[in-house]
Amino acid sequence: MVKILITGGAGFIGSSLAERFLSTGKYFIVVVDNLLTGSLKKIPNHANCRFIKCDVNNYNDISAIMTSYQFDFVFHYAAVVGVNRTIENPIMVLNDLQGIKNVLDLCKNTGVKRVFFSSSSEVYGEPVELPQHEETTPLNSRLPYAVVKNAGESFCKSYQKEYGLDYTIFRFFNTYGPKQSTDFVISKFIKAALKNQPITVYGSGNQTRTFCFVDDNTTCTLKILEEGHAINDVINIGSEMDITILELAELIIALTKSSSRIEFLPPLKEGDMTRRQPDSKKMKKIMDNDFISLEDGLKKILQSEMAFLY
Repeated sequence: MVKILITGGAGFIGSSLAERFLSTGKYFIVVVDNLLTGSLKKIPNHANCRFIKCDVNNYNDISAIMTSYQFDFVFHYAAVVGVNRTIENPIMVLNDLQGIKNVLDLCKNTGVKRVFFSSSSEVYGEPVELPQHEETTPLNSRLPYAVVKNAGESFCKSYQKEYGLDYTIFRFFNTYGPKQSTDFVISKFIKAALKNQPITVYGSGNQTRTFCFVDDNTTCTLKILEEGHAINDVINIGSEMDITILELAELIIALTKSSSRIEFLPPLKEGDMTRRQPDSKKMKKIMDNDFISLEDGLKKILQSEMAFLY
């Protein structure tokens, strides 16, 4: 059985990916997380899944696990996340550089075949062109979170050049789904709408985003692993269909038949980019199906028994 490590695996995307792998019956999964933002409730209850509490920024913690299991593949998803949290705790964010280095050092020394790194659309910063393409769009990282992700990408590329450690870099664009915490816009809006509470929007609400349902994210990731796509490459993981934050709030109010009103707050001083839109050609080429539409994805959340537990 193929052995996989998922760091940050008690988080939304990491735990969803663990579930996807386990559903195939081909993988033994070890989930590590320091539980800063992750939750034990999200970790799959499965015979082939083990959770170990661990801070990857502590070399002794993560080295004991990686040397013991000798993993085939590593998905490094551990990171400080959330716009407000990352802005308010910049040193904590920058400390994640040590975790990236720890994981890559151990990958090269324990025979890992490929490491998968969760980067972010934040590396593009304020858009200089749309859609944002993996090779041609300049990176405009300024905030600590984006800088760390950009540096992590450079670490992956450098370890491949120096040591032959293969990598795949995922630039995630607003993945959403039933297990997402209310630190993020869709789950925050849905929770407020179901309680008929005000939905708060920063600025005018005309900033645009694209949203990728978690099933599309994990399906594409599984295919990338099993079919050998994007080796030593960067790939945007996200839908190209954009929507304003105001339109998103209005859609959620309509789908939930909520009496919530929309309240406008002053714009965030930093971290709220005006637009986000990936060039998704690489992802579309790998996927066998069309993206799940935003409306269908929102309906899946509302129908899910797992939603709103986290």
